[in-house]
Formats: sequence, C-alpha cells, structure tokens
Amino acid sequence: MFEVFEQYMEKMVPGLTTEQVNLMRSMCSMKKMRKRQMLLREGEVSRHKIFVAKGLLRNYSIAENGYEYIVRFTDVDGWTKDPESYYSGLPSKYNIDAVEPSEVIMFTREDFEGLKQMIPVLAAFSENVITANAGLIQKRVLMNISASAEEKYIDFIETYPNIFHRIPLHMVASYLGVSRETLTRIRQGLAVVTK
Repeated sequence: MFEVFEQYMEKMVPGLTTEQVNLMRSMCSMKKMRKRQMLLREGEVSRHKIFVAKGLLRNYSIAENGYEYIVRFTDVDGWTKDPESYYSGLPSKYNIDAVEPSEVIMFTREDFEGLKQMIPVLAAFSENVITANAGLIQKRVLMNISASAEEKYIDFIETYPNIFHRIPLHMVASYLGVSRETLTRIRQGLAVVTK
C-alpha cells in the first residue's frame, strides 16, 4: 500500500530522498477499508490528512430528514479531510466513508506539520494541493449557483470521468443536489440529444 504513496510522492515532489520517504513511512498509519466503512463520523474531530492509495472515498453530511448531501469524492492519488475540523479541532459536520473497498495512508496533523518542517519540499507541495482544492471548491460553488442541472451533470462527468461509472446514480444525484428522478430525466434528455 505504501508503495502507491511512494510512487505518487516521487512523481509529485521530485527530489525527495529515500531517507525522507522512509521518514514519511514511519509517521503514517495505513488502513484497509471495507465498502461503507467510516473514517470520520459527524461529531468527531477530523484528526488525519488522508491519502487514497486504492478505492474511493466520499465526504458527506446527513440532513435531519435522512437525505445525504455529498460534498466531495476522493479517488486514488487524492487527499481528503474535513478542513474546518482538522485545523480548528472542532467536531466535524461531515462523514467520510469508503464508496468501495479502499486503502488509505493517514497522517495526524501534528505528524504532517512536523514532516513539513523537516522536508521543505513537502511544505511547498502541500500548499499546492491546498490551492488546487480551493480552486475546485470555488468552481463547485459557482456551478451550484449559476449552472442548470444539465450543466452540473455534464461538468460532473467531465470533472470525474474515472468515478462516474463506479458510483450509483443516487450518489451522483446527491452530489449534484438534484433528485434521482431529475437526474434520470436529464440523462434521458441528453441520450436523445446525442443520438
């Protein structure tokens, strides 16, 4: 499992030494997850920066009526956490679980901050990941307030081409903020247009 992370880091952070990679290995924990297994429950503190080595995770909230609102999917070579809880130490408003059997590499905040101090190129890389995620969040907010349901659906397919066929339609609908029935109508309408 760590080999996937090591290959990712070597690709994304050129110049990492074997000693630095071994230091990262010594400060992480690794976990194999079953489908639907929880990594974070609403009300717990998000204490780990999580790298997906295999599988797919989702961050979501559950409304009082039981409806799930998916705010994010994290595929292989992606990072996730609840940023607000992670940095503030406050209870999370979100859940993180495995959409499919998954393997993750996790760093506590304290250990990751220590690694950034000891490995300056890791600090720069981490800042780049945070900036990229902020850009994705801004794009998602803009899509939610300005795009039609059809445009959101097309953007989802383009943004997540490797995820789209791996998740059930109710999860796509939840992510888009539309009902499953609306999503079915959109899909049927687009199928007619593309024939």
